[in-house]
Amino acid sequence: MTSGKEDLNIKALYGKECILPKEDFIQTYHIEESGLSSSQANERLHKYGPNEIRQAKPKKWYHYFLESLLSPFNCILLGIVAILFYTDVYLPETPSYANIIVIAILVSASTLLEFFEEYRSNQAAEKLKELVATTTTVMRDGKEIQIPIKDVTLGDLVLLSAGSMIPADLRVLEAKDLYVGQSSLTGESDAVRKNINSELTEENLDSISDLDTICFMGTNVISGSAKCAVIKTADSTYFGKVSHTITSGKPKSSFQMGIESISKLLIRFMVILTPIVFLLNAWKHSPVTAFTFAVAIAICITPLLLPVILSSSLSKGAVKMSKKKTIVKKLDSIQNFGAMNILCTDKTGTLTEDKIVLEKYLDINGQEDLRILKHAFLNSYFQTGLKGNIDEAVIRRGLQNDMKETVEKYKLVDEIPFDFSRRRLSVIVSDGNKKQLITKGAVEEILEICTMVDYKGNVSPITKQIKDNVKQISKTLNKDGLRVIAVCQKNDIGDISNFGVHHEKNMVLLGFIGFLDPPKESAKIAIEKLNKAGIRVVVLTGDNAEVTKCICKKVNINSKNVVLGSEIEKLSDAAVLRLLRKTNIFVKLSPIQKARIVRLLKEDGNVVGYMGDGINDAPSLTNSDVGISVDTAVDIAKESADIILLEKDLQVLLDGVREGRKTFANLMKYIKMATSFNFGEVMSVIIASVLLPFLPETPIQLLVEGLLYDFGQLTLPFDHVDEEYLQKPRQFSLKSLKNFMLFMGPLSSAFDLMVFAALWFIFQVREVALFQTVWFTYSIVSNLLGMHIIRTAKIPFVQSNAHKMVYVSSILLSIIGILVPFTWLGKAIGLVPIPLPFMTIILGIPILYCFVAMFAKKIYLKKYGEWI
Repeated sequence: MTSGKEDLNIKALYGKECILPKEDFIQTYHIEESGLSSSQANERLHKYGPNEIRQAKPKKWYHYFLESLLSPFNCILLGIVAILFYTDVYLPETPSYANIIVIAILVSASTLLEFFEEYRSNQAAEKLKELVATTTTVMRDGKEIQIPIKDVTLGDLVLLSAGSMIPADLRVLEAKDLYVGQSSLTGESDAVRKNINSELTEENLDSISDLDTICFMGTNVISGSAKCAVIKTADSTYFGKVSHTITSGKPKSSFQMGIESISKLLIRFMVILTPIVFLLNAWKHSPVTAFTFAVAIAICITPLLLPVILSSSLSKGAVKMSKKKTIVKKLDSIQNFGAMNILCTDKTGTLTEDKIVLEKYLDINGQEDLRILKHAFLNSYFQTGLKGNIDEAVIRRGLQNDMKETVEKYKLVDEIPFDFSRRRLSVIVSDGNKKQLITKGAVEEILEICTMVDYKGNVSPITKQIKDNVKQISKTLNKDGLRVIAVCQKNDIGDISNFGVHHEKNMVLLGFIGFLDPPKESAKIAIEKLNKAGIRVVVLTGDNAEVTKCICKKVNINSKNVVLGSEIEKLSDAAVLRLLRKTNIFVKLSPIQKARIVRLLKEDGNVVGYMGDGINDAPSLTNSDVGISVDTAVDIAKESADIILLEKDLQVLLDGVREGRKTFANLMKYIKMATSFNFGEVMSVIIASVLLPFLPETPIQLLVEGLLYDFGQLTLPFDHVDEEYLQKPRQFSLKSLKNFMLFMGPLSSAFDLMVFAALWFIFQVREVALFQTVWFTYSIVSNLLGMHIIRTAKIPFVQSNAHKMVYVSSILLSIIGILVPFTWLGKAIGLVPIPLPFMTIILGIPILYCFVAMFAKKIYLKKYGEWI
């Protein structure tokens, strides 16, 4: 067993552990049947570290600090410092450090603010993830316990069952029909059987597919059960060595691509603006002054605190959602959650109570027969895979009918696990005299393997009439909302030790069992609310048409059209898409068919959520824009999901969607506000710099001003959102952002130019410092007051009120903006105390802007039909 790094040589990596017979492996590596003791486990965790891949390990605080310090904004500021050392320190006879000190303060403030916000946001997200962390079952101190996967260490004995995630590289010691899905590592779509002893020699080991006694980290158990020893953890696992080459996860969402588009758009603006502004000012000012002014203008057009606001909004949204029983595993998924317009879900547990009760056990003529219950009970009791609700319901009913003594007469010989292509499960039991193969599964699949029927102990060949009668009884039960499963068996199976699917033939049909899972009382109301919120519910289920239609009718899902999995299998993607546009219910689907439907809905321009909790749901959870699972789901489903609900209820999901939309709204407020105001100010400053004999603001003043009113917007993640905005899904649109920027930007620019004109012509200001001071203070007050116009499509202060923190921050930063010229900081950056008459400009023009902007808002809403 190893924990160090090795070359990706399969023979060197796993040859010895794979080929050694089980007994030799146990002796060589000193494996104890009781597992590790707590002290041994702690020693090894201390020695080898947690079981985490380097790429997945949470970043340390100093990583966040360095990222914040070396942000693009800070790098440009530090570049300006280098220029200032030349112009303010090296060239003059009397060096001046004032500007350098101011920039150092700006860099420190920006760094610390971004660091604390980013670090705190990620810490909050990590704590939420811990609430739904994937665990694994190990033997410690002779007892079975659940531990987080990161606490697994070398030598641990791990117990696996259907749905389990493989927590590390494992050597199989005991196994019962263990099949593992390795597609994440090898691309193999079929499950791979794992054995106790290898059938190969070391010379035959060419790829990881040949390692039939090794289970790999990152894969999952499809069916069966096993006990395994941990042989490699963390980066020394195969997954750890190739993780940098594996493309896992979802493609970028429209929001992520939108944020990237903003960045690219602003970079283009910066690249174009910088040389233009430099050339426009180089003939009036020194090259160094013109260049630093051009760079400051380029910086001012960017939303400086976008990364901070983004992290803050998403983390605060995640914390709010956690209070609504919704845990966010991946922060970026919050926006998709709010933008979701189609929700694909199974019916069990979502539309139904998930409290399955076995109501009927009937023979082939629909009459009650305890023999059917007995055979179903033996099948469910002895199967060792994942016991679902159906198995639990069968076992409960069997125990109520005193069948515990019956079980004690039998012992399990072998089993053939369930899979989604056969849709059935078999166990082979023996009472000491004879072996009996008992199979239960979907009615159609069971009828395919039956050649005989048993009615009241009389066995006769199955006929078409009998099959039709069985299907009719099943259909009638389905219409009443009962899920029906058929049961068959055979006795003449000979002296066979290893059984496979090929033995499921020439069976004797006994009858069927019917289960009732009534619809949730809350489901009907929740679906109506989802529809009102612009979310269409599409049911994707492996169940049959009749029972699904019955449930869907009761919860008001349009069940006019129902499509079978076998029908879409024959259709092209284009034909399936046509069906998807008019069909809400798809039944008898395989996991691959579910994933295909999700993919096609996405490709059709929808934001698709998928809600599932089973092994078969993992492909669809990964394919969807936002994968939603529940805390009680199997490991692979929880691992594949972006959002975990602590309660399997559509109302809980709806609450989460509302919080997702609020988070997105507050992000868009900042983005639209920052880009439009910044665009307007940059245009007006460029025009003024050309017309005036001096710069309207120095580079340092521009940067301080930009940072101050950005600080005033830091409370936007807490802001209230208008109820009307939450009524439908929203997606990021770069076109919408451009429209807003080009409409509202010039408006704010017009008022800026009004200030310039008033100062130059009315107040006859020729003193450079006073001109710059009034403009500096006006810009801060104007932007923070204008924030209340931008934040809502309604009339601010009357029809829509901001959160009190937004009010406090905008008032406080406006006051600071007015007071800065009277402080040492103002003096250091070239500002002077403001005479009282100029307060009419500083306060009067922003108020006038607000009234005019209200009329502009009406025109914009009429033209574009949206605001935020």
